[in-house]
Amino acid sequence: MKTDLTDTTSSKINKALVLGRRAIGTPAVGMVLTLVIVTDEENAYDALKAANEASREHPSRTLVVIKRGSRSPRDRANARLDAEVRLGADAGSGETVILRLYGEVVDHAQSVVLPLLLPDAPVVVWWPVNAPTDPANDPLGALAQRRVTDTYAAEQPIEELTARAGTYTPGDTDLSWTRITPWRSMLAAALDQVHCTVTSADVAGEEFNPSVELLAMWLAERLKVPVRRSRSNGPGLTSVRLQTSAGPIVLDRPDGSLATLSIQGQPDRAVALKRRETAELIAEELRRLDPDDTYAASLRYGLERLDEEAAVTAPAPEQPVDVTAVPSAETDPAAGPEAGAEKKAPAAKKAPAKKAAAK
Repeated sequence: MKTDLTDTTSSKINKALVLGRRAIGTPAVGMVLTLVIVTDEENAYDALKAANEASREHPSRTLVVIKRGSRSPRDRANARLDAEVRLGADAGSGETVILRLYGEVVDHAQSVVLPLLLPDAPVVVWWPVNAPTDPANDPLGALAQRRVTDTYAAEQPIEELTARAGTYTPGDTDLSWTRITPWRSMLAAALDQVHCTVTSADVAGEEFNPSVELLAMWLAERLKVPVRRSRSNGPGLTSVRLQTSAGPIVLDRPDGSLATLSIQGQPDRAVALKRRETAELIAEELRRLDPDDTYAASLRYGLERLDEEAAVTAPAPEQPVDVTAVPSAETDPAAGPEAGAEKKAPAAKKAPAKKAAAK
């Protein structure tokens, strides 16, 4: 069931939700959270599709915020809120409200969303693209207990990941971190099978892939060993090699689907380690709404390492040159006869002019 509302208000949207539930015969609200998706028109369809699939595991009210209006002063008179209310089969296992903001309303999205939140239920805000630098201080992010970003969708993923580390607030998370959950589980299980000491690690993957960087940060922070970052053709994360006192442990996934786990003294094992869709990643993040301390520790460790490397490689400041202290033939005999000759040359050129004047 779909209901279109043009130039509407949050109060009218709430009424449309109540009437829609009665019309389809499900007046009871059995949703467990509110998922707010902040995106643009281009990416709204894919984000909403992933949210609907995730709602089968986590019934929720999904609010899609699409900021379409210009922020120029001359367009303030065109401020408007349009909404599309979806219930039943069109909204997965919950309710969906698509909000399109125009004009001055764009700057007050939190005022539109606040009356539509489920009472006494957690709030999760997800930015599929164009996430703010500091999600916790964003007006919409301030309403949420959990804030989900995706640095892989940024134009400069590694710089974006560094910014996330600098502004981290408990409750922040990133889908690039969620993508490596199976890798972390498999590596931890492999180390439980062998009594050994890890001496170093090597992580291989695509260049500028934040998931590869996060896995390297996690290994370095947990194992306290040097971790080398290698480049491969992908797709995504391709292999992890741990050097241990009992021999190497290798988890290799060259095709993005099936991986091979190799442990010294044991037969190789095939492991299902396919690249997951966005719906699976969102569903995993919605399972836990408490702060992810492991993610925070890995980010902090990576940021500290970057600061240390920057301090080591920073060039020494240039010493200012006092031009008044440059020696010359007149003030310093050690300056040499050439400097004195340069001083006398202009005077020699003027001598013929003086004789001509005398004549």
